[in-house]
Amino acid sequence: MTDNQTIAAIATASGRSGIGVVRVSGPDLVTLSKSLTGRALQPRDAVLTTFRDCSGEAIDTGIAIYFRAPRSYTGEDVLELQGHGGPVVLRMLLQRCLELGARVAEPGEFTRRAFLNGKLDLAQAEGVVDLIDAATAEAARCALRSLQGDFSERIEGLSSTLIELRALVEATLDFPEDEVEVLERAGIRAGLDHVHANLKILLAGARQGSLLRDGLHVVLAGRPNVGKSSLLNRLVGDEVAIVTDIPGTTRDVLRQTIEVHGIPVQITDTAGLRDPMDPVERIGVDRAWNAISGADIVILLVDAAAGFGDADREILQRAPTDVPCVRVMNKIDLLRRASCVETAASETVVWLSAKTGEGIDGLRSTIAAVAGWEGRTDSVFLARERHLVALRDADRHLAAAAADEMHIELLAEELRLAHQCLSVITGEFTADDLLGVIFGRFCIGK
Repeated sequence: MTDNQTIAAIATASGRSGIGVVRVSGPDLVTLSKSLTGRALQPRDAVLTTFRDCSGEAIDTGIAIYFRAPRSYTGEDVLELQGHGGPVVLRMLLQRCLELGARVAEPGEFTRRAFLNGKLDLAQAEGVVDLIDAATAEAARCALRSLQGDFSERIEGLSSTLIELRALVEATLDFPEDEVEVLERAGIRAGLDHVHANLKILLAGARQGSLLRDGLHVVLAGRPNVGKSSLLNRLVGDEVAIVTDIPGTTRDVLRQTIEVHGIPVQITDTAGLRDPMDPVERIGVDRAWNAISGADIVILLVDAAAGFGDADREILQRAPTDVPCVRVMNKIDLLRRASCVETAASETVVWLSAKTGEGIDGLRSTIAAVAGWEGRTDSVFLARERHLVALRDADRHLAAAAADEMHIELLAEELRLAHQCLSVITGEFTADDLLGVIFGRFCIGK
């Protein structure tokens, strides 16, 4: 529960801006607001006023808005002070709030109080920070859906069905001799199949959302002078990497973030992989292999004019087997052939020209496809790893329930565990230490 203290924080980003906001939340802010503004504030009215210090001297002139509990973001009395966005002015305004009895808010404490006071569930609260941190427009739209409760509604729908199933199953415990017939009459088998199928749909959407939230790490690898830096420049749309005809120009890793079909993708250019010519190049090659080992997708560039040779094959064999690898045959402008994407059971090959840009769209689509992106976001929610773990665990328990339907006690227990997994997502069953981790990642003032 909340500690019932009044908290305050600067709610806008550090630095200079036209407007800055100090937010205050706690019990009975009428006295604090009157001491600060010299007047009584009516709930939900935006009032132009002067903020004053303890001696009555003006700190700033701005807008004060008072939200009376429970009709506020946190569910408590909330006061928002909108002044000029200078760091000194905002610090003076915050200090005045502290003098009037508030303490500095911890990271995420406003949203944590909103959760504890029932204004948001845990999935919605996480949607707040996901919306703030969204790296693409698609990610922002999906985060907003979570914040508005769409994800929670889907979870609660599954939970409601599970509650009904649990009630029917546990009722049959009083009639053990007829338990199979009772299961059939009550339609429990059909209900279990229905909720399991809907959970799999939700899990698939959550996996898609994790791509939007966490993004991808794609590493460009290959021998020297195959066009890695040229491809990086083409994907970024700017000359961010030095390109020359001299092999070994790139000595270090170079990272840039781009957007591919709405997914944030960090592209890493690396040194050419060969026997190093000097100690500096050796460091670059070592860093290249380190980057490859931590990649989500490796793009192995090959000089199409030279063909796929032994050196390329050695790189492919040394690359991690659990990381998807896309072979890119670059420099097709020298071959006078068209770009294309070839797919086989074990490999995807993209033919393109980093110099002319031909085939780049095919590479973008291939990256998205290899990552598992389906391109539809209407049923996608920005899922965190804990959401995916909970959904996978619920899926596993429902599968076990279907397997144990002839053993009524085991069926009842698996349904209970599946229900508990879903409840963890919305915060119905969540340990206090997990709440500390979640809200500790929020910014101060939110």
